[in-house]
Amino acid sequence: MVLGSTSRYRRELLSRLRIPFSVAAPDVDETPQPGESPRTLALRLALAKARAVAALHPDAVVIGSDQVADLDGLPLGKPGEHAKAVAQLQRMRGQVVIFQTAVSVVCMASGFEDTQLAAVKVKFRDLSDAEIEAYLRAEEPYDCAGSAKSEGLGIALLESIDNDDPTALVGLPLIRTCHMIRAAGVHIL
Repeated sequence: MVLGSTSRYRRELLSRLRIPFSVAAPDVDETPQPGESPRTLALRLALAKARAVAALHPDAVVIGSDQVADLDGLPLGKPGEHAKAVAQLQRMRGQVVIFQTAVSVVCMASGFEDTQLAAVKVKFRDLSDAEIEAYLRAEEPYDCAGSAKSEGLGIALLESIDNDDPTALVGLPLIRTCHMIRAAGVHIL
């Protein structure tokens, strides 16, 4: 099994399943297409990542995933730097953001391919600028879609989380992933 992702968060999540896997970086352009919704973007990128890595590992079961924060149809990606993270959190304060987390499983040898989406509705508190600054200085979540990590101090930014898979918000919906890799022939237990 190969995880087509360089995300440390996805690697940590997948390791919970105690199945041996390797990691390969997918070479995929993540630029949104004109008019592409955050949902469609996440689905397209997850599948593109899985296919790109599967082409290099045709006998492996490959997992690709992508997450896009969706604020009223506007995709919010990884900020990469402090100023962009501040701007993202200021836009999200008091709002409901849907974290569109897609996962794809591809095996070229067997012809298996499946892609699923786990949407997580997150209500942000009405954050002050001081709270935003304090959070960003403490956690530096510049590599996270929407500039927040719910598995850390970022949980204090939130009013509520509504979803059916608690790992989806972290970046890899393990319930769906387990279902898909079983269907691809991987034994978990």
